[in-house]
Amino acid sequence: MIYFDNAATSKPDEECLKRAEKYLYNHYYNPSALYAEGYSIQLELREARKNILSLVSASGNFDLIFTSCGTEADNQAIFGGGKRGNVVTTLGEHSAVYSAVGELKQRGIDVRFAKLNSDGSVNTHDLLNLIDEKTSLVSVIHVSNETGAVNDISAISAKVKAKNVHTLFHSDGVQAFGKIDFKLTNNIDLYSISAHKIGGLKGCGALIKRKNLVIKPYIFGGGQEQGLRSGTENVFGIKNFEFAAVKRYSQISQNYYHVRKLNDLLWEKLDKTLFTRISPENNSPYILTVGVEELRGETILHEVNDKGLIIGTGSACASNEKKRYSRVILACGISESLADGILRFSFSPENTVEEIKKAAEILNGTVKNRKQIMS
Repeated sequence: MIYFDNAATSKPDEECLKRAEKYLYNHYYNPSALYAEGYSIQLELREARKNILSLVSASGNFDLIFTSCGTEADNQAIFGGGKRGNVVTTLGEHSAVYSAVGELKQRGIDVRFAKLNSDGSVNTHDLLNLIDEKTSLVSVIHVSNETGAVNDISAISAKVKAKNVHTLFHSDGVQAFGKIDFKLTNNIDLYSISAHKIGGLKGCGALIKRKNLVIKPYIFGGGQEQGLRSGTENVFGIKNFEFAAVKRYSQISQNYYHVRKLNDLLWEKLDKTLFTRISPENNSPYILTVGVEELRGETILHEVNDKGLIIGTGSACASNEKKRYSRVILACGISESLADGILRFSFSPENTVEEIKKAAEILNGTVKNRKQIMS
């Protein structure tokens, strides 16, 4: 089976699982316990926190709150930061942000959505025009989970702060962390990441926050995670996350160029009379999104699945919304006829050139045959 849906979830790294195994079977103690074994686990969590932060910040100006997933991290950022006035975000956000700001709107917060460019990146001019003296939070996705477009959050956050220095800036970095080499700047207040997109396990994520930034907890209870995320810590998942993140970053450049080669090769081999490119040329190499006119992406997905190829039609989370067209793709200005046939291929460093060639053969043959049947 060829797996090209890594933006939805990735295969757990076996080496990292093996290293973390002892925290499941032997070092299973509660980190909040007062006995020596519990305290030793607390030290392990501090080490994980420090090591993950070091991958994206050399300044030491950030803290990290472990969560159950990227969605929870996004929600904590949105509900912790968007407490007054208005909140500005984009039409290209993952549902974890988009639905959360929708709830803020229900609670009386003025929510404003910036337009997208045709490639899925935010229209920065429109975003900045929406910010005023009452804007409490701006949230801009780092890498679009639907098109792979990369937003320059360092530049955007600086412009946001220049417009209103008191506005908090958050970014959903789930599709960027471990894939694109970058460092957080001091203009970025909150940043969400997830383990299972980079060879870690489902059920573990984190919200990185600027030091001394005061936000309220999203989950209340025993006061774990510096009082900001109660609940007994998932030590096994956290240590696995640490190992997977450190491993990915140790190979981030070679992985980037390998996956770029795969991305470019797939587009080269796809029949241009059948497929229309949606992703920009300078997108994250980990995502390639195309469209097929007059066919449903879901139909193609199932047909190629029967032939040994797993792909997506956009955000896996959005599939639960039961809507025919992706709101993000439509916001890019894509017609409904093309938006109906969206296919997303998302790669991992473990994918191979041979898989790309076979996938292209399957895709070209399947779509050509389906169009012949319909004509």
